This record gives sequence, C-alpha cells and structure tokens, in this order.
Amino acid sequence: MHADAEVVEPTPSGPLDRIDLAILDQLAHDARSSFARIGSQVNLSAPAVKRRVDRLKARGVIDGFTVRLDPAVLGWATEAYVEVYCTGSTSPATMRQAFDAYPEVVAASTVTGEADAVVQVRAHDVRHLDEVVERINAEPFVVRTRSTVVLTPLVRRPDLPATPR
Repeated sequence: MHADAEVVEPTPSGPLDRIDLAILDQLAHDARSSFARIGSQVNLSAPAVKRRVDRLKARGVIDGFTVRLDPAVLGWATEAYVEVYCTGSTSPATMRQAFDAYPEVVAASTVTGEADAVVQVRAHDVRHLDEVVERINAEPFVVRTRSTVVLTPLVRRPDLPATPR
C-alpha cells in the first residue's frame, strides 16, 4: 500500500492535521527543503507533499516563502523596542502609515498597557537609533517614547512553531 493511501486529506477549510503541521514545521526550518526531503520526514511521497503544500498555499496557511537574513552582517547591528505613547485617540491606521515610512522599523504593533504601540527598530549604531527615535518622537500624534535596546537576542524563531506545545 502506498504511504499516501492511509492519509486523510484535510478539508479546504478544516483544521490542519498532524501531517500538515509536520510539513509546516519542516518548511519553517528550511523553506528550500525539497518535497522529497520533507516527504522522507513525514512519510509521504514528494508528489503528495507538493499537493499538500499547494493546498496549504491555496488556503492561505502559507502566504509566501522568504529568506532569513542576519541584520548584523548587513550592517544593522543595533536593535531596540520603542514604546510609543500617543495623543488622544490616534488610530492604528495613522500609526501604521507613519511607521511604515521608516525603513528602520521592522515591526510595529498596537499593545495593551500604558503604551499605545511598540515598534521594533533596527539601526546601524546607537547614533542612528537615536536619530530614528527622534524622528518617531516628532510625529504629530506622538507624546513621548521609551526605548529598550537589545543587548543579546536569546531566542529567535522563524515566525511561529507549526505544532502547538
């Protein structure tokens, strides 16, 4: 019996099964893995893995493939998290538009707590970071900021683990 014969294919909108999760885990660690290599890890043929990956892409579970770069090697050696405190009722759309204009901003999110947003910034050095924070402070909706500089990154994951813990 072929390895695929016992597999129950997931429905187009249903939950992911353990094989889908295992495939996603393999891709999260190395998106360049061949379907054959992934298949050997999840006990499927390469064509079966391809069908599942295609289905996961069609469902929007996978929205693209990318490369992970080392920011320090590219000259972006300083990293900080900047808490942003805004005036009145600044909308997320206003914040998104402003933060999106900064190439140094790699992530920005509205948050609970005292701050209205947290912005992850990468800069060439502390002087560059200071310039970026000053520009953020100059945005019309910003009352103040508070920055935390990263000393040592401890855990970095591609995006998220495919299998819940």
